[in-house]
Amino acid sequence: MNLKLKRTPGIYLVGFMGSGKSTVGRILAERLGWHFIDVDEEIEAAQGMPIWEIFDTRGEAEFRRIEHLEVANRVRAIERGRATVVALGGGAFAQDATRELVSENGVTVWLDCPFEIVERRVAQAAHRPLARDPVQFAELYRVRRESYSSADYRIPIEDDDPSGPVEAICRLPLF
Repeated sequence: MNLKLKRTPGIYLVGFMGSGKSTVGRILAERLGWHFIDVDEEIEAAQGMPIWEIFDTRGEAEFRRIEHLEVANRVRAIERGRATVVALGGGAFAQDATRELVSENGVTVWLDCPFEIVERRVAQAAHRPLARDPVQFAELYRVRRESYSSADYRIPIEDDDPSGPVEAICRLPLF
């Protein structure tokens, strides 16, 4: 088993919104017999409102602060031995402090999904505040790729079938 994973049994899925982090994460956690956490779902439950409403009423900076605290809580739970697959929000890994926190306390896996697939998936969901402007959305995708590329591993997403990425992660030299 990877020494970092043995010390802190957490796999953090990173990637752009719509890349499949939650779907792949749930299946991967079930396959491994681990717990699964979707950070965005945890934030919505704790704050009592959807992410888009936090963005609209409190702003992105406040959302990022809340997000970092939630990720830090997850890291602490994992440090206590609770093996967990964590789906981070699309912008979490683009924040230096959050990226450093998860990179030092587990294994990061980038689900690298082509823009065309992400764009199609996100078009079906009106609840994504950073996807409202198509030009800014495309630029955000381009800019965030640099952050995602610092993940420990990269898994290409080729279609909508989550079994391929799950199998690819299970074949990584982690276990």
